[in-house]
Amino acid sequence: TRVKTLELEIDTRCWYSNSRTLEANLCTLFNHRPAYVSLVLAFLSLCVCSGPKLKSCMLSSVPVLSWLPRYSLRDNAIGDLISGISVGIMHLPQGMAYALLAAVPPVFGLYSSFYPILIYFIFGSSKHISVGTYAVMSVMIGGVTERLAPDTNFMMYDNATNQSMVNVLARDTERVKVAAAVTFLSGLFQMLLGLVKFGFVVTYLSEPLVRGYTTGAAIHVIVSQLKYTFGISPKRHSGPFALIFTVIEVCYLVPETNIGTLVVSLVSIIGLVMVKELNTYLGKKLPVPIPVELLGGKYGVEVVGEIPSGLQPPVMPTASLFGQVIGDAFALSVVGYGIAISLGRIFALKYGYKVDSNQELIALGLSNTIGGVFQCFAISCSMSRTMVQESTGGKTQVASALSAMVILVIMLWIGALFEELPKAVLAAIIYVNLQGMMKQFMDIPTLWKSNKVDMLVWVATLILTVLFNPDIGLAASIAFSMLTVIFRTQLPKYSLLGQVPETDIYRPVENYNQVNEIPGVVIFHSSATLYFANAEMYQDALAEKVRSQELLCTTQAYFDKLSKRNVLGECLMDDPSMSCPVQEGEPDSSENEVEKGVATVEEGSKPDSTLPRAIILELSPVNFLDTVGVKTLRNVSRLYALISILLNLLTCSASLPRSFSPSISLYVL
Repeated sequence: TRVKTLELEIDTRCWYSNSRTLEANLCTLFNHRPAYVSLVLAFLSLCVCSGPKLKSCMLSSVPVLSWLPRYSLRDNAIGDLISGISVGIMHLPQGMAYALLAAVPPVFGLYSSFYPILIYFIFGSSKHISVGTYAVMSVMIGGVTERLAPDTNFMMYDNATNQSMVNVLARDTERVKVAAAVTFLSGLFQMLLGLVKFGFVVTYLSEPLVRGYTTGAAIHVIVSQLKYTFGISPKRHSGPFALIFTVIEVCYLVPETNIGTLVVSLVSIIGLVMVKELNTYLGKKLPVPIPVELLGGKYGVEVVGEIPSGLQPPVMPTASLFGQVIGDAFALSVVGYGIAISLGRIFALKYGYKVDSNQELIALGLSNTIGGVFQCFAISCSMSRTMVQESTGGKTQVASALSAMVILVIMLWIGALFEELPKAVLAAIIYVNLQGMMKQFMDIPTLWKSNKVDMLVWVATLILTVLFNPDIGLAASIAFSMLTVIFRTQLPKYSLLGQVPETDIYRPVENYNQVNEIPGVVIFHSSATLYFANAEMYQDALAEKVRSQELLCTTQAYFDKLSKRNVLGECLMDDPSMSCPVQEGEPDSSENEVEKGVATVEEGSKPDSTLPRAIILELSPVNFLDTVGVKTLRNVSRLYALISILLNLLTCSASLPRSFSPSISLYVL
C-alpha cells in the first residue's frame, strides 16, 4: 500500500512543501543511504584490516599472483611460446630503431625492451598488450635529450684534421642520463596517479584525440629519420614550428644526399613493405610472421656501431635534471598511459576480461621507474607488436616474458652480430612500422559522416601536434577538446516536444511530422545541462518558443522592476499600444514580493487564450545546477507567474528541487 501511495504521489503534481516529505518517504522505504554516511563507512573500512582483505589487496596489487598459479600449460604454453619468440624478434630491430628516435645509442633500446617488460609481467593487468619501446614516446624523449644535450655542447678540436667535431661518447653519455631522468620521473608520476586512483584521467583523451595525436607524432618521427634516409646532417631545431624548419633544411640539403644510403633505404623500405603485405595476405597460413626486419650487411654507410654484451648495473638518475624535465615527464606519463590503456581495453573487451585502469598506471609507473634506474627510456604499448602477439596465439603475459628472454639472449651473446646493421635500415623499419598510424588519415572521412565535432578534434590535434612539439601539442589538443565540450554546452539545441500518437513517447516537433503538441501545454527541452555559460540563452530560447508579445512586455517590466525597482506592471516598451496584464502593486512591497516569488494578478482577469496554461521544462540533461542555473529557473518561474502560467519541472533529479521556490511545480520521475 505504501508503494502504491508513493507511486501515486510521484505521478501527480507535488508542491515544494510536499517534495521534502516525499523524498524522506522514499529514503525510508528504499533504505536510502546518505552520501556522507557512505563516505564515513568507506573511510572506516580503510582502517580495518583482516586476512581476506589483505589477501585481496595483495592479489589486486600484484596480479601475477592470481593468474600464474592457475596457468594452463596445455591450453596456453604453445601459443605463448610462439608468440613470445615472434614478438622478441620484433623487439630487436624496433628497440634499436626507436633508440635512434630517443637520440641514445641503439643498445639502450634493447635494455628498454627487457627490464620494463619483466616488471609489467608482474604488475600488469592486461593479458595481450606488448609493452616496450614505442615510436611516439621515443620521439618525445628525443626532443628532451637533444634539447638538454645538443651537439654544440660537446664540440672538440681534432688536431689530425684541424676541424671541430662532436665528442660522440660524451654526448651520448649525457643524453642517456637525460633519458633515464625523464623516464624515472614519468614513472613516479604514473605511480602517484595510480595510488590516488586517478586512472579516469584517460577519459580526457578521447579516441579522435589519441588517433590524431599519434598521427601527428608519426609525422614528427618520419621527419626525424630523413637524415638517416638521405645521409645528411641537418641542424637541430626546437620550439614551435621546429618540424617546418627541419623540412625546409632537409630540402636545402637534398643535393648533398649520400647515394649509397638512399639506395639502402629505398631497397629496405620496398622489401619491408612487400614482406609485410605478404604476412598480411598469408597471415592465417603462416605460423609466425616472416622476420624480414632483421636485415644486415655492409653498404658503406653509417651503421649501428658497438653493441656491448651483458647488462648495465643500476644507476640512480641524476636528480639535478628533474627540474628541467618535469613538464616533459608528466606529458610522457599521460601519453604512455593513454595509449596503453586504450589498447588494453580493446583486447579486454574482445576476450571478456577487465583491465584495471589504476593498476595499469602503477604497472607502467613501476616499469618506467625501475627502467630509469637501469638506463632505459620510457615505454608504452606498441600496436604492431600487440597485434602480432595476439595473432600468433599469445593468451597471457607469459608471451611478453618470453619475448624479454629473447632480448636477454641477444644482449648476452649475439648482439655483436647486429653492429654492422645500417642506420638507414633502422629508419626504413621505423617508416614501415608507422604504416598503421599513417592509415589513420582515413579517420577524417569516417568522422565527417558520423560526428563532425570529433573530426574537428582529430584535425586540430594533428595540426597542433605537427606545428608544435608533441608535448606542447598534447596540452593544446586537450585544451581544444575541452573547448569543444564547452561550446557544445553553450550552444545546445532547444526544441519543443510533442506526443507520438497513442504512446507515452515525446519527440521534438520540428524533427517529426507525426507528433502532436498538447493543447495549452508547452514542453521545452534543451540538449545540454543548464549552467552559467548558457543560462541566458536558455531563458531567451524559452521565451522565443512561447512566442507572446504579452510575455515580452511582462519580461521587460519584470526586469525593469529588478534593476530599477519600478512599480509592478509598469511597461517601458517603445510601442504604446502594448499593454501589460500585471496589476500595479505597492511600491514599498514590490521588492519583498520579488524576493518571495509572489505575483499580484488582477482579480477576475481571464487567462489569455494565446498563452499556454502550463510550461513543462524537461530537465533530463541537467545533471547539476550551479547558482546561476538556480537563479535562472527562479526568474523564469516568477516571470511566468506574472501572467498566470504554471511552470513545471520534469525528470529532474531528486536533489534539484531543494533550491527552488514554492511557485514551481515538480514532476520527479
